[in-house]
Amino acid sequence: MGLKLPRLRQRLFRCVSIRENDDGTYAITAVQHVPEKEVIVDNGAHFDGEQSGTVNGVTPPAVQHLTAEVTADSGEYQVLARWDTPKVVKGVSFLLRLTVAADDGSERLVSTARTTETTYRFTQLALGNYRLTVRAVNAWGQQGDPASVSFRIAAPAAPSRIELTPGYFQITATPHLAVYDPTVQFEFWFSEKRIADIRQVETTARYLGTALYWIAASINIRPGHNYYFYVRSVNTVGKSAFVEAVGQPSDDASGYLDFFKGEIGKTHLAQELWTQIDNGQLAPDLAEIRTSITDVSNEITQTVNKKLEDQSAAIQQIQKVQVDTNNNLNSMWAVKLQQMQDGRLYIAGIGAGIENTPDGMQSQVLLAADRIAMINPANGNTKPMFVGQGDQIFMNEVFLKYLTAPTITSGGNPPAFSLTPDGKLTAKKCRYQWQCECERRGRSTTLR
Repeated sequence: MGLKLPRLRQRLFRCVSIRENDDGTYAITAVQHVPEKEVIVDNGAHFDGEQSGTVNGVTPPAVQHLTAEVTADSGEYQVLARWDTPKVVKGVSFLLRLTVAADDGSERLVSTARTTETTYRFTQLALGNYRLTVRAVNAWGQQGDPASVSFRIAAPAAPSRIELTPGYFQITATPHLAVYDPTVQFEFWFSEKRIADIRQVETTARYLGTALYWIAASINIRPGHNYYFYVRSVNTVGKSAFVEAVGQPSDDASGYLDFFKGEIGKTHLAQELWTQIDNGQLAPDLAEIRTSITDVSNEITQTVNKKLEDQSAAIQQIQKVQVDTNNNLNSMWAVKLQQMQDGRLYIAGIGAGIENTPDGMQSQVLLAADRIAMINPANGNTKPMFVGQGDQIFMNEVFLKYLTAPTITSGGNPPAFSLTPDGKLTAKKCRYQWQCECERRGRSTTLR
């Protein structure tokens, strides 16, 4: 028989762990289980448990995204601090503590403040290295996790190096700081000659602008010539000393040819020279001279055509002044010859034009032919001064003041000498007074 009393009831436990002891017994860890708790939770009952260290069960939120922006005002410096919190809690304010580094390396208290906003402005600050700490605090004095940010009120450091990237008729200057500072930009000054006295930069060099990098581009920036950049760091407090960098635009001759191909090809003059003359309205064996004058486009065109069986030839002279889609005025004159033979079109022409391009006014003279030559009539038209044919130029006699060429090879078979881009000189004979390297019969010999 069992003992039954009204005040006695069976207790339930939930097993947490079971451990076997050395003596063969077992240790059981369990917690008491009260089924009524699940019902209380389901019905939304409120428990007034101990809330040590919190207010209404919520601690003050942590400060995050703290920033400090330095500005100047009438010779004095201000700092605007901004931050936010992951959640909004009623009755929370923010405690700010601003310190400055002393000469001995310690920190000296500058100011403290308390605000309910998420911004605060410190005024009348002196030069120095500062540290700002912000934390949330509630009405009971409990504090959340702090956030800190360091900032500097001082003129910026000079660039540690300036990277110069060559381009076609341009050089890109990119300064770098030893320690990145998002508040710093750079002043760019430019000169075609080196300035010996750095203090004369502002009166001698040309100011380009202020930015993080600068592209100096102009048709006057010529390959093979040195150009000088003078760059200094700037911020709201002041400016650093100038740093000099010297560089040249690209010396890639092949790349320049492709560059000119693109620039010339998109001009109105080049498009006019390459436009095929319309021979569709001519009789098969009739030569015709046709002149048209158009007042609307201010154009005079004169065309001479001839068509014979499967052959056709045309000569056209054009004088044109027109307004393009950007409302820019352009003028051109051109003479072009075209002939169709065996289904292939042959073109020759010469044109001159002045156009208003995005890079400024551009005047040019273009020649289109398989062969271009200049002949001096004084020698009986027997020997041209130069001939351009098959992507090559042939010249009779040349005097050059300055030559830039990555590779130089003399005439002869084998050549008398050759100079490669890596600076290696190969010669049949070396008779120089200075040291040179001579490669001969597969071996290298150093002569003095």
